[in-house]
Amino acid sequence: QVQLVESGGGLVQAGGSLRLSCADSGRTFSMYVMGWFRQAPGNEREFVAGISRSGGSTAYADSVKGRFTISRDNAKNTVYLYMNSLKPEDTAVYYCARRPWTSTVVGRTAGEYEYWGQGTQVTVSS
Repeated sequence: QVQLVESGGGLVQAGGSLRLSCADSGRTFSMYVMGWFRQAPGNEREFVAGISRSGGSTAYADSVKGRFTISRDNAKNTVYLYMNSLKPEDTAVYYCARRPWTSTVVGRTAGEYEYWGQGTQVTVSS
């Protein structure tokens, strides 16, 4: 059974930084494209960042480009989201997600992802 477990969320002041982690319980983590999404109250779940199997290709939402960095460590079955220059509008529950093993490119819609973590809350105060 696939388990994605996020950690690292919390309360931070505007301008601050956080690092989110997502650990995959599977044994073939390097075979999967991974992504981060977020959902604020009353909003739909939106794409934040994605990373290819090897980590050589990444994609970002325009709203976070230049502030957030996605990376992965396939030896540790973990994907990270480094968030800098945080803004109050970044407040949301952040989810990591995994695409099916047949997918080779980063997807930008939630429907393209097969497995999801439980989410971790990020709150940015002004």
